Amino acid sequence: MARAAKNAPDRTSDTLLDIRNLRIEATVYPPGEDPKNVVIVDDVSVKLERGKVLGLIGESGAGKSTIGLSSMGYGRGGVRITGGEVILNGRDILKGGPSGFRKLRGREVCYVAQSAAAAFNPAHRLMRQVIEASLKHGVSSRAEAEKRAIALFKEVSLPDPEHIGNRYPHQVSGGQLQRVMTAMALCSKPDLIVFDEPTTALDVTTQIDVLAAIKKAIRDTGVAALYITHDLAVVAQVADDIMVLRHGKKVEKGDTHQIIKEPRQAYTNALVSVHSIPHEEQKPAAPLLSVKNVTAAYGGGTVKVLKNVSVEVAAGQTLAVVGESGSGKSTLARAITGLLPPMEGSVEFDGRTLPKRLADRTKNDLRELQMIYQMADVAMNPRQTVGTIIGRPIEFYFGKRGRERDRMVAELLDKIEMGTGFGDRYPAELSGGQKQRVCIARALAAKPKLIICDEVTSALDPLVANGILKLLLNLQKEENVAYVFITHDLATVKSIADSIAVMYQGSVVRYGPKSKVLAPPFDAYTDLLLSSVPEMELGWLEKAMASRRMEAAGN
Repeated sequence: MARAAKNAPDRTSDTLLDIRNLRIEATVYPPGEDPKNVVIVDDVSVKLERGKVLGLIGESGAGKSTIGLSSMGYGRGGVRITGGEVILNGRDILKGGPSGFRKLRGREVCYVAQSAAAAFNPAHRLMRQVIEASLKHGVSSRAEAEKRAIALFKEVSLPDPEHIGNRYPHQVSGGQLQRVMTAMALCSKPDLIVFDEPTTALDVTTQIDVLAAIKKAIRDTGVAALYITHDLAVVAQVADDIMVLRHGKKVEKGDTHQIIKEPRQAYTNALVSVHSIPHEEQKPAAPLLSVKNVTAAYGGGTVKVLKNVSVEVAAGQTLAVVGESGSGKSTLARAITGLLPPMEGSVEFDGRTLPKRLADRTKNDLRELQMIYQMADVAMNPRQTVGTIIGRPIEFYFGKRGRERDRMVAELLDKIEMGTGFGDRYPAELSGGQKQRVCIARALAAKPKLIICDEVTSALDPLVANGILKLLLNLQKEENVAYVFITHDLATVKSIADSIAVMYQGSVVRYGPKSKVLAPPFDAYTDLLLSSVPEMELGWLEKAMASRRMEAAGN
């Protein structure tokens, strides 16, 4: 009888992954201080059976991704696994060393990242990247690997599965690329896949398709999965069990029904019970901003991305602009700010017509119309302190320096509920929610009349996002500032909007007060958007997809 290879995987046990008393530390470098070690995962144990899905949820910094990556024996830069065991297929992978990790990754365990666009090599065709791990680990021949890849492309509902592998990453949509990444993870027939926020960056209509494809692929292939997310409604659709994490520690673990319906811990209950913020819709008033019949294009006018768009918003009110990726939401913001001069139409602000080009606008035009971006990480200079970041517009627009500038910075820090102690910190020392608050303070520092908020809560976990929305509404009441709030999150729209513009393929397809836009009868596209928002209900995904199939059959 053949003898099993030394350290060969043991696939006879029902338990696939057994993480015991995991401890992970990182080294931080506070400005002006000696380096120090901090514990980011503290005595966490995880057990996962073959063919099951465990959801890891919690706010930013909870340790979700760090634990997920530990199942591959991997720690991001500066992170070290300092205690515990990670037992996969019956052996502690932490004892395997570099050669053991190379044999493990891409074969027994694969990883699906949040940003598929950043995970693919733009210089190589999709098929070459999808089958790479299978060839490297000797799982199959090239012909067999390509055959399996095509079968998986069908499994995850990709268009033209026979030929999509010939395309380059930039030649497919974000949702399609995320599904290709799922097929790539499955191609080498792993035992475990780590899904790290795989739908967070997608709009709701794309998210539901990707989520359904992931769930079907997991079910049909029998692979086990760790599904990492901060969205409890999403994980409820795919997970058998859920572990709630906070500050690197386990809060509670249970089957999905128990966590959703009968949470035992106060923190879990808070996650489950995040409600829409009550916001009384304001009556229409004289517009502060009027976008009139704007058409804009890229490529020297050859590709029209805005088509005869007209919207307006009054002082102290919020216009929500919603739609899926590519609908023209962010392009509208660029046209309003002058970053993309309109080909036709005009932008009127506070009784005057703004020059189409940003370079032609006055300093006062720039001051009164500010913008807050989606990714706070890349919107701030990492080498500047919070005080400097907020103080720059105070100096630029009002000429204030020294103590007067510092006093105004301190007032703004109080407004965003952070306090003066944060003035000397750098962006790397802040949480995601704190970074976004600093960006809000920087915009407020100019004393604007209108702020464009471009997906400012989409990268945040629900509790932090809720706090940001409450802050924005409070500041609106205090400062009478207007918002153009760009988002694909319908729950956010319901919380913050006075009026709504629904965009599709560069045009406004539905527009008016929130109470009318969100009331039936709906046009087909608005109905699709509203029906694609995940609900905290077991089996919601199956019902939603069944409804789509029925509507498609009826058409």
